[in-house]
Amino acid sequence: MTSPASTGRAGAGILAPVLAIVGSLISVNVGAAYAKGLFPLVGSAGITATRVGLASILLLAFWRPWRAPLARADAVNVAIYGFMLGMMNLLIYAAFARIPIGVAIAIEVIGPLAVVVWSSRHLRDFAWVGCAAFGLWLLAPTSTDAAALDPVGVAAAAAAGFCWAMYIVFGKRVSTLKGGHVVAWGMLVAALCTVPVGIAQAGSALFAAPVLLGGLMVALLSSILPYSLEMMALSRLPRRVFGILVSAGPAVGALAGFFVLGEVLTTTQWLAIGMIVLATAGSAATAGRG
Repeated sequence: MTSPASTGRAGAGILAPVLAIVGSLISVNVGAAYAKGLFPLVGSAGITATRVGLASILLLAFWRPWRAPLARADAVNVAIYGFMLGMMNLLIYAAFARIPIGVAIAIEVIGPLAVVVWSSRHLRDFAWVGCAAFGLWLLAPTSTDAAALDPVGVAAAAAAGFCWAMYIVFGKRVSTLKGGHVVAWGMLVAALCTVPVGIAQAGSALFAAPVLLGGLMVALLSSILPYSLEMMALSRLPRRVFGILVSAGPAVGALAGFFVLGEVLTTTQWLAIGMIVLATAGSAATAGRG
């Protein structure tokens, strides 16, 4: 029989990682909203380049991954992993520039959901695809309430979702390597992909003090802090619980867009986000069972 004291300790033990995930979600989405507010200065690609470039410098300085050189096969996988990371950031910020943050994230998370379903052998997981598909249909231009959505923004969010799926696939391939080193190398490759695009869009304005300070804030809020909190939580939470908590990302993104930027969604868009959150939470809850 479990004593009240041990039950209390168990509850306290899971509270800290749950709060870490909540903090991570708030940080990354507030960072996204703050980044969108900086787009008028240097454009979405300029802010992406600043965020990824500064995050790369910080991670390289901290981990110093060159002390453990990669094998050639691992280097190829890390390069693809980093490329997908860079493209994912470029595309989702391009989507943020055209459609509300919560809507963009809701479309983007279809990528990770597709990875779960692709590796599934259970019919129940395909029910979650139907749920997500209904949410996407509500966001499609064919839906009267969502007709104002920019189709280029929707396409950019969908492409970001594909890159997220590939990021997961290739991240899994390099997951046996030193995690901090992989992230540092991957972020360097991402910077090599995004910084030239940012410079092409913004030119020398990219190196103005307000832009660099803003980019540093975005890097801390959207990369360094959430990654650190997630690392702490991953070691103490079951993967299924982690997935369910993270599935709230689109809703948190919509709230961040509302409070930071004043983005107001329609009832249909909120319903669509709810359906996609339900689909991702459900797939996380049932993945791997049986």
